[in-house]
Order: sequence, then C-alpha cells, then structure tokens
Amino acid sequence: MSLLVALGTTLGFTVIDHWLLVGPRLARPDIWRFGLQLPLVLIMLVLTMPRLYLRWYQPAIQIAAPLFGVGTVLMAVEATPAQLPLVAARLLLAAFYFYFMLGLSFNAALRSNLLLIAAYAAAALAGAIAVPVATYSLFVLLCANFIGGAGCYALEYANRVAFLERRRLAEVATHDGLTGLLNRAALEEQARTLWQHAQIARLPVSVLLIDIDHFKAYNDRYGHQEGDRCLREVAAAIRGAARRRPLDVVARYGGEEIIAVLVDSTRADAAAAADGVRRAVSDLGIAHSASTTQPYVTVSIGVTTIEPGEHYSHERAVRLADVALYATKAHGRDGWSFQSPEDEATGTAAAGESEREQAALRGEAMDERQAAGLLKTAS
Repeated sequence: MSLLVALGTTLGFTVIDHWLLVGPRLARPDIWRFGLQLPLVLIMLVLTMPRLYLRWYQPAIQIAAPLFGVGTVLMAVEATPAQLPLVAARLLLAAFYFYFMLGLSFNAALRSNLLLIAAYAAAALAGAIAVPVATYSLFVLLCANFIGGAGCYALEYANRVAFLERRRLAEVATHDGLTGLLNRAALEEQARTLWQHAQIARLPVSVLLIDIDHFKAYNDRYGHQEGDRCLREVAAAIRGAARRRPLDVVARYGGEEIIAVLVDSTRADAAAAADGVRRAVSDLGIAHSASTTQPYVTVSIGVTTIEPGEHYSHERAVRLADVALYATKAHGRDGWSFQSPEDEATGTAAAGESEREQAALRGEAMDERQAAGLLKTAS
C-alpha cells in the first residue's frame, strides 16, 4: 500500500508540475521522473509479490530508496530559481517516507537519508543550486531527519520489545516451566507437522518414551524440591543425548515421563539414542537410596520406529513405545526395549539393554554387526 501511495504521489507531482511549474526546463526533470523514479516504484511493487518479497524486497529497497532520493535531487538541480524552493520541499516527503513507509530498518532508513543529504549538499557545492536556498533546505532537511529518525528509532524499539514479549509468551505457553522442555500440548501440535513432513519425505520416525524409575519413591525420600531438581537435571541429560537433528523434539509427556520424537531415525539410530539416554542419566550419579533397581537415578525407555510405507501415526508410535516401556519395566528397569510395528498384535517387545549387559559381563565385545544381529534375534 505504501508503494501504491508512492506511485500515486509520483504521478500526482507529474500533473501538478506541468500545471503550476511552467518553465523552460520541465523536460529534463521528466527524464528523472519517468526514467528513474517511476521504474523504481514499479519494480518495488513487483517485488512485494509473496513469492519474491521475503528474498528480494529488503535488499532491493535499500538500493531503490536512495536512488529515488537522488532522482529528487537531480530534479531540484534542473529547476529554475523560482521553482527550486517548491521542488526541494519534496526532499522532506522522501525523508519521512524512508523512515516510516517502506519497511526499512532504522539503520537502512538513516543511511538512505544521509545519502540524500550528501547528494543535495554536493549539488550545492557544485554551484547547481543557489547557496541561500540550498542552506535553508539543508537545515530544514536536517531537522526533518532528527524528528523522523527519533520517531523511527522509537517505533523500531517498541516493535522489537513487543516481538520479544510475544516470543516470551510463546515460550511460556509451549514449554514446561520446570524442565524447559516442550509441554504436552505443544508436542501434540508439532507432532502433526513432523509426521506429515516425514510421510512426504518418506523418512523413518522413532519415538522414545522415557520414565524415571521409582520417582515417587525419590520424592518421598528426598522431598519435592529435590525431586524437581532431579527432574530438571534428568530432562537436560535426555535432551542432550536424544536430540541429534534439527527436527528432533524432546518434550515432557506428563509427570516423570519424557518423550523424544526423532525424525529420519532408523531402528539402529533409535537403539543408539536409547542407549545414550540411559547412560547419560546414569552418568549423572544422582543418589537414590529408595530405588530397588540401582543406588542412583535410572530410567526405563520404550522405543519404536515407524518405517516409510507403514501406517504413519504419532498416536500409533506412542502406543508402541508405551508397550515397549512396560516391557522394560517388566525386565527390571534401567534399560530399554524395542516394540516393532510387526509385533503390535502380539504385544511382545525386544529387550535391549539387558542382553547387552549380559554380554558385557561375559567379557564379550560386540561390534556394530553383532549388535544388529542381537537386536534381530531379540525381536
């Protein structure tokens, strides 16, 4: 809309110049009006189209704005002494337009106006503009820049503060206040987009459902404040171990349960992530004397992977991960189990960490091929 106003203003001055500013040198100002200013406005109007705007508008307007101002200066140079005060008054319109109407940042608008002032001063020094008129116009132009610049800066500052406040409100609305992870509602909203993206790109998606072992007993033994501290530290460890790609999401699912949705994650990737999460939490070494599993805080993890070509559903993946989580608890906790979609009907899950620990106790070193074979055997 601002550019449409600029187009109307440019054409309006064309009419009023030929109507009121009758003189011997109107032809040459028309060269700058129709050869420079009007094409610039039309080009910028084209660049407001949605498919061009985000990429091209800002770089182009930072070039077009000062060029438009230089065109106004060149028209003032071509004006007669009688016409000059009226033509020079347009510089004020250009100055305020740069500050408020074109979507320029304060720095870009100030830079455009400084170039405008420099071009007008250079024309005056070259003798193209009468010194008294040039001095008066430059003073008025400087005053206009002080006023417009202050207003533009205040407006930009207010917009930045409002933006940060909106972001802060969004953070509060979408993140759990205790752990800093996404909350359940935000997870459900983002999950739809993630699964749609994965389905279109035919990417596997893995889900890890993580539960802190004997957390109620921890709260009863150490108190709720220590329980909150424990939950924060465990959540941070899980986020650090599970998130490996930009699209990966870690959220607080409820109570002491945390969920990780890993896009473009194969079954082997999910197994590695589950193993990393379990070890990251164990490495915290948070004492838990009320636990019947270990003398420190541990987690149980349920894992599943939905491969391309299968029925894509966040709800289905969570259901499978939940079956695997109960299998882990049934195997003694402090580990992870994998629930394959193929075994959904039977409800059986492949235990992960228990077999790996037994192999370690026997002193068996497993390479990647052996680990893959173990998972296949277990399933």
